[in-house]
Amino acid sequence: MLIDLRSDTVTHPTPTMREAMYHAEVGDDVYGEDPTINRLQELAARWMGKEAALFVPTGTMGNALAMLTHTGRGQAVIVGEESHVYHYEAGGVSTLGGAPMWVVPNLADGSLDLAKVRAGIADESDEHVAATALICIENTQNRCGGTVLSVEQVQAVADLAHTHHLAIHMDGARVFNAAVALGVPVSTLVAPVDSVMFCLSKGLSAPVGSMLVGSKDFIRRARRTRKLLGGGMRQAGILAAAGIVALEQMVDRLADDHTHCKQLAYGLADYPQIEVQPERVVTNILNFRLHNAQQDYLSDAETMHFLDKAQEHGVLMGLTGNGVIRAVTHYGIDAQHITSALQGIRKALIEMHL
Repeated sequence: MLIDLRSDTVTHPTPTMREAMYHAEVGDDVYGEDPTINRLQELAARWMGKEAALFVPTGTMGNALAMLTHTGRGQAVIVGEESHVYHYEAGGVSTLGGAPMWVVPNLADGSLDLAKVRAGIADESDEHVAATALICIENTQNRCGGTVLSVEQVQAVADLAHTHHLAIHMDGARVFNAAVALGVPVSTLVAPVDSVMFCLSKGLSAPVGSMLVGSKDFIRRARRTRKLLGGGMRQAGILAAAGIVALEQMVDRLADDHTHCKQLAYGLADYPQIEVQPERVVTNILNFRLHNAQQDYLSDAETMHFLDKAQEHGVLMGLTGNGVIRAVTHYGIDAQHITSALQGIRKALIEMHL
């Protein structure tokens, strides 16, 4: 059996989810008549402490809807250089909305460099520059190794945004992981932001779907844009039923994923060929690199060769670039799987003669 650590998107729905999907009451959601969709949206809004929510097929669509709703053509969005919306979402707001992204550095903890954010904010006084309309943050921060923005860090960037009359959106694909790691209610963590997207189909283990949450007026406008992008669905309550189970049953167990990720990190730290910082692991994402006997980092090609060897020994992981390997723990991975994964990785290292 392969131990799949490529992402928490590979989770399968729980038996309870499958049962709920089978019995789901459905209607036409484009007409607003799917009772299970409506229940999920109400539940998501309560979790986030916001007025309203919208079910979307993917997190990428949810982020695109948020940015398109907050901005107009020619208005700029400030994003982090390591952000998911910048690297992995096909430049949605720029491609679809004509809104340029102004990129600022992410610090090692995943937060934005506020001095650079402040310097990047532009108004309409200079006709040469796209005026800023939105700041987008990410929590947890994927490419920074699942790092968590604290309540204070979120508040600081929100205060900066609102001082300049800008909106702030949180890509909260894994925001429940952040809240569990911090030990705070998720509603407290997202309270300062104007909108937040979170995924049901990652650590929460639903098969499909994400939620976009904000004010009633924001969601009304986002719903129109969802239709424009082809996201209006019909009897989608079958999918929403799993999302309800995810929110009601799968949040607290995220702490198990964090424990297993630390187990993996400290196990890898015993291997001299691996550079890893286990003390930085706070959620379910781990980044590490390999080096040879001369202490030179492996190239992407060499790292891919290692990943192929690891797969031969039953462990799937991913390459994020620059020789950085990502491993993600999730529902379906337990402590014994981590032990087996460490054994498979050790065999791959031996075969690589590192």
